[in-house]
Amino acid sequence: MYYKFSGFAQRLVGATAAAAYTPQGLKPLAPTESPDPIFGTSKPAPGLPATDPLLNPNKVPDLQKIFQRSDGLPVHLKRGYPDRMLYRTTMALTIGGTIYCLIALYIASQPKNQNK
Repeated sequence: MYYKFSGFAQRLVGATAAAAYTPQGLKPLAPTESPDPIFGTSKPAPGLPATDPLLNPNKVPDLQKIFQRSDGLPVHLKRGYPDRMLYRTTMALTIGGTIYCLIALYIASQPKNQNK
């Protein structure tokens, strides 16, 4: 059974499914067509000049070619030397931080000297 709030009785009353899913004052939305996305068209966005010197060329297609190439390399190493350096630096910092944490835990676990 479906229920809806009665504004007159100030309590829940039995209702049909359509009335329960359509509260007072609200009507079901009529489907509307969405406008065409701006990036899906070849015309420039309104308000922007056709050639703006501050806009960089689109690099996405070139990067897609690089990252989708099947050469056996993982994605985080596809761009060559800079990616290898970032990866190695991250691994070195991770290992160094782990060692530092283990040393700090070892020092913290030692009892303090009780000399008076």
